[in-house]
Amino acid sequence: MKNKIVILDFGSQYTQLIARRVREINVYCEIHPYYNIPRIDDSVKGIILSGSPSSVLDENAPVSDLSAAIGKLPILGVCYGAQHIAKLHGGVVESIEKREYGRANLKFVDHDNPLFSEIDHDSQVWMSHGDTIVELPQEYKVTASTNDVEVAGFYSEKNNIFGIQFHPEVYHTIQGAQFINNFVIDICGSTRDWSPASFVESTVGALKKQLGNDKVVLGLSGGVDSSVAAMLLHKAIGTNLTCIFVDNGLLRKNEFEKVLESYKHMGLNVIGVDAKSAFLGELTGVSDPEQKRKIIGRVFIETFDSEAKKIEGVKWLAQGTIYPDVIESVSVNGPSVTIKSHHNVGGLPEKMNLKVVEPLRLLFKDEVRKVGKEMNLSPSILGRHPFPGPGLAIRILGAITPEKVSLLQEVDNCFIEGLKSAGLYDKVWQAGAMLLPVQSVGVMGDERTYESVVSLRAVESTDGMTADWVHLPYEFLSKISNEIINKVRGVNRVVYDISSKPPATIEWE
Repeated sequence: MKNKIVILDFGSQYTQLIARRVREINVYCEIHPYYNIPRIDDSVKGIILSGSPSSVLDENAPVSDLSAAIGKLPILGVCYGAQHIAKLHGGVVESIEKREYGRANLKFVDHDNPLFSEIDHDSQVWMSHGDTIVELPQEYKVTASTNDVEVAGFYSEKNNIFGIQFHPEVYHTIQGAQFINNFVIDICGSTRDWSPASFVESTVGALKKQLGNDKVVLGLSGGVDSSVAAMLLHKAIGTNLTCIFVDNGLLRKNEFEKVLESYKHMGLNVIGVDAKSAFLGELTGVSDPEQKRKIIGRVFIETFDSEAKKIEGVKWLAQGTIYPDVIESVSVNGPSVTIKSHHNVGGLPEKMNLKVVEPLRLLFKDEVRKVGKEMNLSPSILGRHPFPGPGLAIRILGAITPEKVSLLQEVDNCFIEGLKSAGLYDKVWQAGAMLLPVQSVGVMGDERTYESVVSLRAVESTDGMTADWVHLPYEFLSKISNEIINKVRGVNRVVYDISSKPPATIEWE
């Protein structure tokens, strides 16, 4: 990219939020671990240092070597990043009584400083720090204060360094977007050239150059990521792309047929593989969640590899890896210890000895949807709820049987179609049904029953990292409960999951 902001990650839970805020103003940015600063060239317009769970007073506090950038590029330190800069240049940071957590208001603002341009006096900001800068380095000056902390912001004109003790990237900093805009656009001089249209154009061009006339194989899931990746590759190499969609027997009701039908209208070369018996056979009698995942992953790799070998001359494996996956693999704590065992294509590159191409590796989830919309993908695909790689296997608690899968497919179908009919589907980030390993007493007609219990789950989220349960209308829940019990033989009780993540997870296994 010719125009980018570099974000150095010191381990803050908010680092990805900084990147999202920068990209929201159509400027490209990259996250790198604090110890791995990329080469500073003309494409880099500025650097942002994130917060951290660490203290700069710790013996092993993370430290970044900024010598290649200081005095040459604008630098913004956020929270820990600000304390790191202050301490690095001779300031004093202490852990004292005046700590700030949560909302605070700026009592002093230096409106002559470009970072605080158009920032209101008494503006609300979000604090989260136990250490405080009590003495600034020489030639640094205070640009903002709160009632409790004098150095809420500082500036070094000589080094073109800005520091703020609060977090502009979080929603609770009311004018956070203005702070980001002031730094990225006004101070760094970045241009707003990061857009879905520019991404499609540059990515398709890069794919053409990278792949040439080579053949590529891609595993489709019917979800947003793999569909958008497929369309980008299709634009670049046309019929040299072959997509494989595997039915593992754990999809939603009629999903295999519906997804294949939807891809027909996109001009993609898609091979559908019915592997239900292979997956369900291997899962017989298995109840441990992690073992289920490993079996599903292994059988998927075996099935996919077998089909891919039928395509002559394949040299590349395409994957729908997105930016959060890339960040996680090079986190400040080093490479992830384990790959999520429910990630369908986790073992494919090693197994197939193919080169890997990842057209979405620069994008966040919401950006993937915007790129898909730019390429006129169907709203039914772009708006599709996330669905776990192992499918219904981790929504059936305990051992899996074809009968349980069929029952849960019917329950899930009632729930999802009900959400769509009520105009609630697009207001929910993810929804599904769980089959519990318990039975309950009920009364149907004049007879007592002893049948299955299902739990409905609907959450709102932006990226799945945190989620809150959706307050669906009581009238809707009542209607769906009656419909499920009346239509799905074997179910006599429906409950609704009102747990948030954390502490609960979205899925039950």
